[in-house]
Amino acid sequence: MDQPVLPLGAPRGERADAVRNRLHLLATAREMLAEQGADRLTMDGLAERAGLGKGTVFRRFGSRAGIFQALLDDDERAFQERVLSGPPPLGPGAAPLERLIAYGRARVGFLVAHREIARAALDGTQPVPAGPETPLSRMHIRMLLGQMGLGAADLDVLTVQLTAALDGPLLLYLSASDLTQAADQADERLAHGWQDLVQRVCRP
Repeated sequence: MDQPVLPLGAPRGERADAVRNRLHLLATAREMLAEQGADRLTMDGLAERAGLGKGTVFRRFGSRAGIFQALLDDDERAFQERVLSGPPPLGPGAAPLERLIAYGRARVGFLVAHREIARAALDGTQPVPAGPETPLSRMHIRMLLGQMGLGAADLDVLTVQLTAALDGPLLLYLSASDLTQAADQADERLAHGWQDLVQRVCRP
């Protein structure tokens, strides 16, 4: 097996009406985000815009932060699909080093694009500002390192260190101005830094 299998997917045993409500609420939340930004998205506003009762929204998400966590989870599933079965080099079919570079570049782009949602998803129960760890990165990086023939390197430790460099809390520390001023340049600089790090660490 050359791909990590992760427990991401549609909730099991969910009733058809609950599935429809979830999809409708997520779509409505995305519309509201695009129109007015994360700061103005509220539970009451989402219920009103979606035409559903407040109780339905609270049962689905639990809190305002839960809305953003659900959005993030939904997009994480789509990102994982690209990694598991999309075209190379992000998906299968490329050399492991090439895939590792492509993964980091794509992940940086994902994190930059989702930085406001990720911040809003923190509800105070997580170790701020890191939030929950994404299991995909550690599993995928460990698998690719194992395919590179790096000799006596401690791949478990190296995996933890590379995962921290990629999925760590840094992007949640960055202010909006750090990334909105020439945001495409910030994205590319972070992606290039990942490529440079991986090429140096994984040099035969």
